[in-house]
Amino acid sequence: MSRDPRIDTYIAHAQPFAQPILKHLRELVHQAVPEVVETIKWGAPAYTLKGKQVCLTASFKAHCALSFWAKAMEEVLAADGIGPQEGMGNLGKITDLTDLPARTKLIRYLQTAARLATAAPAGRPTAKTRKPTLATPPELASALQQPSHAAAAHTWTAFTPAKRREYIEWITTAKQDATRARRLATTLQWLAEGKTRHWKYQNC
Repeated sequence: MSRDPRIDTYIAHAQPFAQPILKHLRELVHQAVPEVVETIKWGAPAYTLKGKQVCLTASFKAHCALSFWAKAMEEVLAADGIGPQEGMGNLGKITDLTDLPARTKLIRYLQTAARLATAAPAGRPTAKTRKPTLATPPELASALQQPSHAAAAHTWTAFTPAKRREYIEWITTAKQDATRARRLATTLQWLAEGKTRHWKYQNC
C-alpha cells in the first residue's frame, strides 16, 4: 500500500471538519483500488493507477471535494441521479461524512473511475517544430569580432540558439535605423554582462 507523507501533512493542516472526510475518502480509495498510488497534484491529494489519475480530493475553508478524472464518470453519476455540481468536485460540496454516497456505492464509483482512467488512451506527444536558425545581423557579427567586445562575444558563443534568436529578432524587427542602432548597443552591453534578452523577467 503506497502512502505519501505529504497527504498526511495535507490532512493535518486541513480544517477540523475536513480531516475525517479526507481520511475516510483516502481509506476508501485504497480499499476500492489496492494498487493505487498516492501523490500531490495541484496542491491536493491525488490518486493514480498505472500513471493515470483516478481522482483527487481537496479541502477548502468550508467544504471538501472529490473529483473523478475520467470525463465518462459524469455519465456514471448521472445514471444515479447525480448531475453537475456547484464548484469543484463531482459530488458537490462535502461538509460532513453524511454528504457522501453510501460506502458500497462510493467504492463502486472509485473502481469504475480507476477502470475508465486506465482504459483511456494515452495522449499523442505533440511534435515540436524546430525553428530555423536565424542569421546573425551583420552589424552585430562585426561588433562581436572587435577586441573591445570580447566579453560580449564570449557570452554570445556560450548562448543556445534560442537565446541568440531572442536578440536577433529584437534587433531585426526594429522599424527605424536609429532604433536598430540603440538595440544593437544595448545588446552588446547586456551580452558583456552575461545577460539574456529577457534577463529583467527571470526572477519575476
